[in-house]
Amino acid sequence: MHLKIDKLSKQWPGGVRALQDITLELKPGMFGLLGPNGAGKSTLMKIIATLELPDSGRVTFDGRNILRERAYLRNRLGYLPQFFGVYPQLTGAEFLRYIARLNGVPRSELQDRVMLMLEKVSLLSARDRKVKTYSGGMLRRLGIAQALVHDPALLIVDEPTVGLDPEERIRFRNLLTEISRDKIIILSTHIVGDISSTCEDIAILSHGRLVFRGSPGELTRKAAEKVWLLECDERDFAEVAEHLQIISTIPAGGRLQMRVVGEYQARFSMQQTTANLEDAYIYFMEEHMHQHQSAQTASG
Repeated sequence: MHLKIDKLSKQWPGGVRALQDITLELKPGMFGLLGPNGAGKSTLMKIIATLELPDSGRVTFDGRNILRERAYLRNRLGYLPQFFGVYPQLTGAEFLRYIARLNGVPRSELQDRVMLMLEKVSLLSARDRKVKTYSGGMLRRLGIAQALVHDPALLIVDEPTVGLDPEERIRFRNLLTEISRDKIIILSTHIVGDISSTCEDIAILSHGRLVFRGSPGELTRKAAEKVWLLECDERDFAEVAEHLQIISTIPAGGRLQMRVVGEYQARFSMQQTTANLEDAYIYFMEEHMHQHQSAQTASG
């Protein structure tokens, strides 16, 4: 099983470049796609899912051009977009049965597959409730179930944990890890915690370009010796923010205890600490943003 994205580009009307020469090769396992809102993640996911056409480049799955053979991929694809629609008058079980039939699940397996997926996303007790009565988190879990009900070979999930509480998020991560051995799973998100807990292979998109590809460890090492614990008076917050990227802030008796990334600043009381993936992502994106702005200034 092999997904290859080769020199993919997409430009929207008005000259906005959504994607620029994206090249990636993916094999079974969890692949994390990080990037800020507007980076091009959703556009890339829609092209892979055959919902958008690129201006140039191609995508192949097991050697077959999916932009020409859409039916071949769609029979093997599970897709959870950032926003997905439901039929509110159906019950959860009825909705899943409908999606399963659309995706070719044999009638002999239909009931077992639907019940299994409802159990995996903790909706079995709500299976006979109409979807219109579901909470936001329940709808998100139903979306996860509909993407998996036909046991796809390629699974694309775009911002999958939005609206889930911490326990649901952990449960979903564990589910993805469980099924990733024999599937290609693309997890697109701006929530770094979803990536750090599940993916050994990640990429970062910024302004439609692929700016990093590697392991979480490789990205984390880019922020080695750049992460600090800092304590200051509340009145000094603006000055700290001017020189350093703030990860977190805890007020404590008129002072602030902060976690920051950047270069050492002698004007502040700073203690070096070990970088994690979130630190590294923030540091990397800040550095890349400076480079991008410098390049734009030079070209202008």
